Amino acid sequence: MIKNETTSKIQIEIDKLEKQMAQVGFWEDKILAQETIKRISFLKNEILGVKKYDKKDAILSILSGAGGDDAEDFSAMLLRMYLKYIEKMGWQVSLLHENKNDHDGYRNVSIQIVGNSKDIGVYGTLKNESGVHRLVRISPFNANAKRHTSFSLVEVIPKLDKDDPNIKISPEDIKIEFSKSKGPGGQNVNKRETAVRIIHTPTNISVHVSTGRTQEENRGRAMEMLKGKLFKKYEENKRKEKEGLSISKIVNIEWGNQIRSYVLHPYKLIKDHRTGVSVHDIEAVLEDGELNEFIEAEKDL
Repeated sequence: MIKNETTSKIQIEIDKLEKQMAQVGFWEDKILAQETIKRISFLKNEILGVKKYDKKDAILSILSGAGGDDAEDFSAMLLRMYLKYIEKMGWQVSLLHENKNDHDGYRNVSIQIVGNSKDIGVYGTLKNESGVHRLVRISPFNANAKRHTSFSLVEVIPKLDKDDPNIKISPEDIKIEFSKSKGPGGQNVNKRETAVRIIHTPTNISVHVSTGRTQEENRGRAMEMLKGKLFKKYEENKRKEKEGLSISKIVNIEWGNQIRSYVLHPYKLIKDHRTGVSVHDIEAVLEDGELNEFIEAEKDL
């Protein structure tokens, strides 16, 4: 998203150009007039930036990082937190893919979230939840009851139609793999290779959908996910270029990259390192999905 100061400068230029359009004789120089119109259109699109996708539905994925069983348990905690928030918002949710361990933790999981309002977009609300989340607690998986730090990556992308003209994917740039699904959906799912994994070879971005009953259904959803991931990557790269930051292909799910910390021991505190918002009632956040304070502060990012 373009920062407010930059947006103001762009709007000033738009106002200036539109005043020129209103002047007598503006259309006498057709070449200049066309260049001015193109410039106004470009500037307006710059202001919109990712906002044009803010009213879209979203796909939320959680990927466990450093921390083993604790990290996979943390991913399950985060999923429950977001599901509670989604329930409070009155949104609908469906499972796209899950990879669980023997302790009901998640190595990775993806859900699709559909909103109920044209004014409040799911993606626009949750997009800044994307990033590395850090948990500090006494590990329930450690016999010596030692303090343990775990990391999970949350990724929120807009749900784009597989035919969205703004994100084009060449057939030569993707690799498609099929496998038997282990998820819900009945006997048909488990007998046939209905699960779909698509890899975008230029970026090495991959998506996996396994909950649909047919290969075609999962492939369509996977293409939507891939388009959303490519859109997110493009926007993130564009933001980093504007801020003069280096563009890395991989976000390491480990110490130093966290956007928010959930400390359960030796004290109780959840702190967002970008906005400074701190909450001591960790149960309200993790168990009841009380995320409004964090999400409201994220709107200025």
